[in-house]
Amino acid sequence: MSRTVSITLQNNDDARPIIEAIEEDNPDATVNVYPAMVKIDCAGRLIVRQSTVEEKLGRDWDVQELHLSVISLAGNVDEEDEYLELSWG
Repeated sequence: MSRTVSITLQNNDDARPIIEAIEEDNPDATVNVYPAMVKIDCAGRLIVRQSTVEEKLGRDWDVQELHLSVISLAGNVDEEDEYLELSWG
């Protein structure tokens, strides 16, 4: 049984393309939308890929920009130039 990881982002125009990219890259994720935040849960592993966010935004995007929209994270963070991954492994 995999433990659930999660990322919670602000629910605003800056975060929406990131949320769309996360949904695309993590089809098994559960997205819960609240008035001021969006909480995304996923069993085992969740990844935010730079290339997918750049497709959604139509511009270059630095993974570090993610932190401007993050409210909370649950899981161990592996962050590189091309992605941010959450897992418990």
